[in-house]
Amino acid sequence: MAETVREVPYYYINASNKPGEGAALAELFKDAGVSLLAMHAFPSRRRVQVDFVPEDARAFTSFARKAKLKLSPRKKAFLVEGTDRTGALVPVFTKLAEADINITAITAIAAGKKRYGAILWVNPKDQRRAKRALGA
Repeated sequence: MAETVREVPYYYINASNKPGEGAALAELFKDAGVSLLAMHAFPSRRRVQVDFVPEDARAFTSFARKAKLKLSPRKKAFLVEGTDRTGALVPVFTKLAEADINITAITAIAAGKKRYGAILWVNPKDQRRAKRALGA
């Protein structure tokens, strides 16, 4: 199976950097029936930035407002899915390199059953060119 690449919206919040905060956030969305394609968190100053890639952006933002979460404006990233193998992401990296686009950040993981997924970010000014280069 070839890679599928799609442009996806994401939003982030800044949360407390303490045990259980991520579990509480995940539980909040689970209880509301809001599905996430990806959730990514990393330290940011003394807090944690939590990125959410919702399956349904409208349902996600509607619920986040009701839950009084302070969301960032809508941003864009790329979700990559494919068959796991050695060098699986090389074609994606090559397409971006050939278009002179730098990857700002990436998280990739083997998903079992010979599948993998990745989410990658590029500079917002390069978003449109990256979308073309990746055929997203």
